[in-house]
Amino acid sequence: MWPVDSIPYETEPAPGRLELVRRFANTVDPEHTREALHSPAQLHDLLVDLGLLERGASVTDRDLAAAHDLRDRIRALALANNGEPTDAVLAAPVVVRVDQQAAELTTPRDIAGAFAALTGIVYTATVDGTWPRLKACRSDICRWLFYDRSRNRSGVWCSMAVCGNRTKTRAYRARRA
Repeated sequence: MWPVDSIPYETEPAPGRLELVRRFANTVDPEHTREALHSPAQLHDLLVDLGLLERGASVTDRDLAAAHDLRDRIRALALANNGEPTDAVLAAPVVVRVDQQAAELTTPRDIAGAFAALTGIVYTATVDGTWPRLKACRSDICRWLFYDRSRNRSGVWCSMAVCGNRTKTRAYRARRA
């Protein structure tokens, strides 16, 4: 993978805090062999930008490996939302805080807390029903996460113009051969 500062891709954001999960998971581009999480400093900057980590917090190579693992698990679960079976599991300690005004999941503002916050967002999205709409593109070379806004929840590709067109063209050519 080639190290890059970011991977630009035009897709509509996911609603609410689920967008943080989408942005975190879309830090690798297998099609163009680009990797945005190539160093502890890059991981630190991304998590600070997402509001999950305090600026100046320590991030190690071990944290980077844990981030890659978390990202792969999130992508596998998002692919499961698109019909692909998986045995991936997310687990993290979170604290539930409830008072008269609101209920929220809270985590420390360190690296473990940032990973727990991402897991908590997936949990919250599962409970509120938005998680099944966050899907990974079915294209083997893409796997980009996108939020399925179709009425009947039938979206399978991140972009019909790119991945959908490639898949349909391949199928058409195979039928014609």
